[in-house]
Amino acid sequence: MKADSQFSKEMFQKATQEDRNAEKIRRPSIKYWPDVWRRLKQNKLAMTGLIIIVLMGIMSVIGIYINGFDYRQQDYSLINIHPNSIHWFGTDDLGRDLFTRTWFGARYSLLIGILAAAIDFLIGVLYGGIAGMATRKVDAIMMRIAEVIYSIPYMLIVILLSVVFSTQGSGTSLFVLILAMSLTGWVPMAILVRGQVLQLKESEYSLASESLGATKGWILLKHIIPNTLGPILVNVTLTIPRAIFAEATLSFLGLGIQPPKASLGSLANEGLAGLPVGNAYQVLIPALFISLIMFAFNVLGDGLRDALDPRLRK
Repeated sequence: MKADSQFSKEMFQKATQEDRNAEKIRRPSIKYWPDVWRRLKQNKLAMTGLIIIVLMGIMSVIGIYINGFDYRQQDYSLINIHPNSIHWFGTDDLGRDLFTRTWFGARYSLLIGILAAAIDFLIGVLYGGIAGMATRKVDAIMMRIAEVIYSIPYMLIVILLSVVFSTQGSGTSLFVLILAMSLTGWVPMAILVRGQVLQLKESEYSLASESLGATKGWILLKHIIPNTLGPILVNVTLTIPRAIFAEATLSFLGLGIQPPKASLGSLANEGLAGLPVGNAYQVLIPALFISLIMFAFNVLGDGLRDALDPRLRK
C-alpha cells in the first residue's frame, strides 16, 4: 500500500551540538556513602561538631603529656592556684595541675561514652533483629522483657553495683559504670532496629531472597541490617553524649570514677567546693568541656540524620 504522503528533506532539521548534549549526564553518578559524606561536609554545624570531637579525642591522648605534670602529682605549695602561664587551667585543692587532669578526665568520659554506645549497638542490633524476624508471639515476649528491663532505673543499678563492688574494696570503676549503663541502655536501640526490621522484611528484595531459599539469618545480615545503618548510626551518635552525661551525673554525685583517677563529672564535683571561695574555674572548666562534647555529638548526630536521609538529596 502506497503512503499518502511523501517525506522530503525540508521536513527534517539537522541536530545541533546543543541538541546532542541535551541527553548527556550532567555529573557522574555518586554512590550512597560518598554522597552522604558530601552532604555532611556541606553542613557547617555538623562539621564543626566533628572537628571538636576529633580534637577532643587527640587531646585526650596527648594532652596529659604536654605540660609535664602528672595527673596524680600533688604539691601543697601550689594549692588553688588560678590559671597562669605554668598551670594553664590552674590547680585544685590538692595542688594538682587541672590541665592534665581535665584531659585525663576527657579521656575517661569519651571512653565510657564510646564503649557504652558500642555495647548498646551490639546488643540492641542483635536483640532487635531477632525480635523483628521472629514470629509474632516470640516478638511480643521479647519486647515485654525489654520493656521490663528498661523500666529499671540505671541509677538504682549503679548504686547496687557500687555497693557490691565497694564491699570487695574495688569501689566504683570504669567496668561498673559501663556495665550499669549497658544493662538498660541497649533497649532503645533494640526497639529502633526491630521497627526497621519489621518494615524491611516485607520489602521486595527480602521476599525475593526468601523465595530463593535464603534463611532468615542470612536475609537479616545481608539485606536488612545494611539498609538500617542510617538510623542506627544516628542513634549511636546520640547515645554517646547521653552516656557521657549520665557518667558525669553519677560522678558529680560521687558514684562515678574514684580518685586519684578522674572524669569530667568527678572534676566538676571536686571543683564545686571551690565555688564559694572564688575558685569557680575548678568547676567551670570541666563543665565547659562536658558542654562542648555534648554539643559536638548532638550537632553531628543531627547532621548525619539529614545526610543519611535520601529524601533530602539534591
